[in-house]
Amino acid sequence: MSGILSKIWMEVRWPVLWFSLGLCAIMGLLTALLPKILGNIHTMFAKMPIVKPLITALLGVDPGDQMSSQLSQAFLWVHPTVLTLIWAHEIMYCSRVPAGEIDRGTADFLLCLPVSRWKVFTAESIGWLISGTCILAFGYTGHLVASLLGQSEMRLSVPHTMMVMANLAAVYLAVGSFAFLLSAMSDRRGRAIGVVFALMLASFLLNFLAQFQDWAKSISWLSFMNYYRPAIIIQTGLFPWADVGILLCLAATFWLAGGFTFKMRSICTV
Repeated sequence: MSGILSKIWMEVRWPVLWFSLGLCAIMGLLTALLPKILGNIHTMFAKMPIVKPLITALLGVDPGDQMSSQLSQAFLWVHPTVLTLIWAHEIMYCSRVPAGEIDRGTADFLLCLPVSRWKVFTAESIGWLISGTCILAFGYTGHLVASLLGQSEMRLSVPHTMMVMANLAAVYLAVGSFAFLLSAMSDRRGRAIGVVFALMLASFLLNFLAQFQDWAKSISWLSFMNYYRPAIIIQTGLFPWADVGILLCLAATFWLAGGFTFKMRSICTV
């Protein structure tokens, strides 16, 4: 197991570092800039009506004609750039085994090691959890430093921060577990990456269309974004037990399915 973890460390340490620094920088910039941008959002609503439904889809609540400080704080945690960086890391990491190994022709070497497939899968999962924790921690650090230096109105209280981060972590677990499952089912890394990316895009699009179409609203429960709404957490101060519970159940189901698929399938690089 330690040898597998060392292999993972050597392969992903630099990408994880760059993702961490990137999210740290993005969160800091957004914390500094969003109050200025969103302060005049009502003029954008008047000139570009489509902006309001988009923000409503991201926040999960109607922002009205003016963005309050609470909604400005929530917008930081659902900004597309933030979500894209986190999901890009997951898609990159979780498609490595076995799809990436098969694609490179190194799966035979990996599976010849004196460890079971479950141990390989568990080691990969441990690396995924540690790297995700590192990236999210760097992201929050960037936000905290920027808020301490000048944008104190963007800083959430500790209880609100912990609740939002817990909800975001649950989304991270669900998306990554789903990526593990698709990787376990695929022989080509590009195919696994493409399917996960397409489904995450469809999830975001479904959440957007639910603001306009009744049919989309009726099936919006299929979207991961339907269970991640920091604006409601910040406004009510209540922990989203139901949303987090659903995401964790999905994560556990996808992860177990991915592990059993990896264990049982036939893998050959010849």
